[in-house]
Amino acid sequence: MNNFEFQNPTKVVFGKGSIAKLSELMYKGEKIMMTYGGGSIKKNGVYDQVMKALKGFSVIEFGGIEPNPDYDTLMKAVEICRKEGVGMLLAVGGGSVIDGTKLIAAAVDFKGDPWNDILVKGAEPGEVLPLASVLTMPATGSEMNCNAVISRRATKEKFAMGHPKYYPVFSILDPEVVYSIPKKQRANGLTDSFIHVFEQYLTDDINAKIQDRWAEGVFKTIVEIAPDVMADKPSYDACANYMWSATCALNFFICPGVNQDWSTHMIGHELTALCGLDHGVTLAIVLPGTMSVMREAKMKKLEMFCKNVWGVDAKGDEAVNVAIQKSESFFNSLGIKTRLSDYGIGEDVVNEIVRRFRERGAKLGEHGIVTPDKVEAILRDRL
Repeated sequence: MNNFEFQNPTKVVFGKGSIAKLSELMYKGEKIMMTYGGGSIKKNGVYDQVMKALKGFSVIEFGGIEPNPDYDTLMKAVEICRKEGVGMLLAVGGGSVIDGTKLIAAAVDFKGDPWNDILVKGAEPGEVLPLASVLTMPATGSEMNCNAVISRRATKEKFAMGHPKYYPVFSILDPEVVYSIPKKQRANGLTDSFIHVFEQYLTDDINAKIQDRWAEGVFKTIVEIAPDVMADKPSYDACANYMWSATCALNFFICPGVNQDWSTHMIGHELTALCGLDHGVTLAIVLPGTMSVMREAKMKKLEMFCKNVWGVDAKGDEAVNVAIQKSESFFNSLGIKTRLSDYGIGEDVVNEIVRRFRERGAKLGEHGIVTPDKVEAILRDRL
């Protein structure tokens, strides 16, 4: 196990009726900007719960943050924050809204160009506005981590950012919001969470037993609860376990002292940027290719995954084949197809993604072992 330091400062308030606790948690005396997406919170009752809890606070609203939040939209919110003297942000939504709100928080007092400096170059942020969240769509773990991914549709690019200053002060997680989430989004959320665990687990085996067992527990929980979560009327317990699994998949509890990959995500981001595919869909497409092409470096973990998650004690190529088949079958059971050709994507897109990674001199994955040539092999495996 590698040396590590670990801290997660986000306070989680979990359970039925927890949105009402906003009035106790928000900073008093600060003007608040509440951010949200396309308006579903006004249909499912979350908006009314939030506004009731914020009675007596000075609140301005900023809606319309897109799935895969667009940089240019977020910069409009930044200008409003500067003009209105906003002192705290409250993201009410899923990962895209929370991610976008993290960039707003970072950009309000930033002196440079947020896109080129923070997102492209990874510059150190300056003062960051405090932010909190009310989670409405379990998937990304953004409610309890310091990461975000931002798109720029004008240039068809998508970049990640991360810094300890981006942790939410607190996040409210009420599993009852899952009842109103469309099945397609539930499927994407389950897939995204599953593959978040993979990115921290499917690397080299460095004998981090606690982290591995936690990761395998999240894998098995997601697979076990998926049929109930995808039902027309999911149970509260399934929704609660889904919501907490999605959070634990990427709140850094399973990765201290562990090498991480993230190449599947980096490749998937390009598919979203170029083709507009849902994030979860891109991951389900790419992951089997990552397992196949990178099998030699990841063999011990693939064998562990087969035995400890799927109950198949296989070795070598047999383990790789089982891991791929079981994972694809799981994604298919959620209604997600796992080939580029299923979405009409061909070699032209593969070539453009590889060109971008070569131009950037990208070395992805643990120890930089996923080169542009490997990216090409992974994508061609998925045609």
